[in-house]
Amino acid sequence: MRNFNNNTSSRGGSRFGQPSKFGQQAQGFGGRPQRGRFNRRSARLPKNLEISKLINKATPIEESVFTPVHTFQEFPFHPTIKANIALKGYNKLTPIQDQAIAHIIAGKDTVGIANTGTGKTAAFLLPLINKVVNNRNEKILILAPTRELAQQIFEEFVVFSKGLNIHGSICVGGVHVGAQISALRRNPNFVIATPGRLKDLANRRLVNLKFFNTVVLDEADRMVDMGFIQDIKAIIAMLPPKRHSLFFSATISKEIHALIQQFLVDPVTVSVKFRETASNVDQDIIRVTDSSRKIDILKGLLAKSEFSKVLIFGRTKRGVEKLSVILSEKGFKVASIHSNKSQSSRQKALNLFKQNSIKILVATDVAARGLDISEVSHVINYDMPATYDDYIHRIGRTGRADKIGKALTFVE
Repeated sequence: MRNFNNNTSSRGGSRFGQPSKFGQQAQGFGGRPQRGRFNRRSARLPKNLEISKLINKATPIEESVFTPVHTFQEFPFHPTIKANIALKGYNKLTPIQDQAIAHIIAGKDTVGIANTGTGKTAAFLLPLINKVVNNRNEKILILAPTRELAQQIFEEFVVFSKGLNIHGSICVGGVHVGAQISALRRNPNFVIATPGRLKDLANRRLVNLKFFNTVVLDEADRMVDMGFIQDIKAIIAMLPPKRHSLFFSATISKEIHALIQQFLVDPVTVSVKFRETASNVDQDIIRVTDSSRKIDILKGLLAKSEFSKVLIFGRTKRGVEKLSVILSEKGFKVASIHSNKSQSSRQKALNLFKQNSIKILVATDVAARGLDISEVSHVINYDMPATYDDYIHRIGRTGRADKIGKALTFVE
């Protein structure tokens, strides 16, 4: 634990029993206190979180090497799909791909329980693209909780369907609906959408969901958490009763279980969720006793060379935007993502961060799930997450590809 207060000294030890290097430097953080800019409650520990859950010394993954039963080449994919898989650099199936693809090819309703970053997007995209190759009348609907995840799925669809003359459209909020309506009029085989925008388009009779005989719910638990449950139920009611349904979620709550019973018929369940949180993420807290110094502490951390690519989470849209502006004024290369920004602005910020054109991205929990961003060195919870599940998904943005990541949480 790193302690910060008005009289921080080297006596402010870390949880490892040694003087904290952060504590020693806290005295040197300059600048006028930013009083009144941030909600003091945002750094307090919620009742359903324990300090001990936010502290964990990372250990490199030493699990046995996974040996898949199948190979990409043995699946009955079209040769062009196999070529696209190779161009993507995939040469070995992940566990969710190894276990789920065969069931999806067989047309079975499937529940996939897997953490984000396990390759589940390809697990459903590859067999579904092949399904359309075999029957050009197939129409596939994919629902995702956030615009960013929908865009990420669409980008993977474009890569895997290259050269097959298969068209897709993306329907999300935050952008002008006109272009989406035009894309839908071209009768695409794939529609990738967020629930709110899709329901609006369906209610306006701009898309007829009765023609979609295959549907995927991706990150279903996040959709429920975001309050989309009624929209999802309304969309399901518009789909044909006889359909091929796929359901992917990291957790199975009572609400999710009820949705599965309503949504799928005699499903096959594939579970490859090995751990609640990655053991290769070094987790620690920063104890702050004077909230007016919180921004200065953060700036001191970000100035360190080891903080090379940092994702900072805040609780509110207003707070995230203010923090981004403050850091930009201090000379940091930073952008922000929250639901008040246009989709084009959000996508531009995300692309700059992915391409390492900026080193800091400040975001609300819209960036906590599903996004695949490589080489994130640190996740900082500037504001406390509302739940432990939110915490797990936030810190899951670092420590990817079996690398060591670091997560720090501000606690008052």
